[in-house]
Amino acid sequence: MSPSHTPCSSFPFLPPIRVKPSLASLRQQLLPCLQPQISKMAAANGSSDLYSEMEVDAFRRLFPLRYHEQHLLKSVRPDARKLGNARDTTLALGAVASADGSALAKIGSTTMLAAIKMEVMTPTVECPDEGSIAIEFHMPPICSPLVRPGRPAEAASVISKQLSDTIFSSGMIDLKELCLVGGKAAWMAYLDIYCLDADGSLFDAALLSAVAAFSHLNIPVVSLNEDGHMVLVSEDNVQLKLEKQPVNTEKRKLKLNSPPFSLTCLLHKNYILTDPTAEEESIMETAVTVVLDSSYQLVSLYKPGGPVHAHTSVIQDCVALAKRRVKELKSVLNEAISDMEVE
Repeated sequence: MSPSHTPCSSFPFLPPIRVKPSLASLRQQLLPCLQPQISKMAAANGSSDLYSEMEVDAFRRLFPLRYHEQHLLKSVRPDARKLGNARDTTLALGAVASADGSALAKIGSTTMLAAIKMEVMTPTVECPDEGSIAIEFHMPPICSPLVRPGRPAEAASVISKQLSDTIFSSGMIDLKELCLVGGKAAWMAYLDIYCLDADGSLFDAALLSAVAAFSHLNIPVVSLNEDGHMVLVSEDNVQLKLEKQPVNTEKRKLKLNSPPFSLTCLLHKNYILTDPTAEEESIMETAVTVVLDSSYQLVSLYKPGGPVHAHTSVIQDCVALAKRRVKELKSVLNEAISDMEVE
């Protein structure tokens, strides 16, 4: 009997196929067999039978969009979240002891490690009384099977640019705060963010880790040496007699003005899904990222294409969801700062 006439009851044991079928033809063969089983399992409301779980997993892999759309019809997602709910979010400040400021941020499984190193530089002629910030986003191969060793991830440079634009345009940091001696010395803050696990909403997690790292930042003590150059005063020699008084006599915090937070939403048909996972992002390609500051003012709106048109009403709904999310993230950040102060 040819494969096309094999009865559905033979699933999951596939009939012998002499010619390797295409994925599309294989899907067409399996769909009539899988659909009744999926319906039965849904009616059973969470059966723990191993065979049923294998069928669901097979359906999810072969027909990912249809699998997710079945959940959307019930206004729920495969991880049991409602469409407008974000994943659990945690922050840990001071994750890197050798950095001047650092933070570990997790949104669901997505994990970011941000670290800041401060160095003294000569300010530019155009801005003699301002310091500078250099931001770099890294995606090592350990973060995702899609990132290959030796090849920089395409998303890394895009997110680096997004982060720089957002941090500078938000006005979170007054660069004049980084000035030491006008026209002679200023701080250069090197911010490096490493993606340890890429499971969707990368920009949201990266921005959160960056804001948290700057919240944790302690600006070092510096002094003039005998040659008139700025040098860092370490804890070992801070008690020693200095040729001149330190430019800043003690470590200080950097004042942050209304830090920005972001929320990424996926648009699919008439649905809006907040804080998407990597699987959801790979299936539903239209994304909108809303960035608001701590006062809920719009900083930026980013939509990198996609087949779904973002009408005004949809954008308004995304902004409303972002406002709710900013409130949650502010609470998470304040709690992390409080925990750090107790320690």
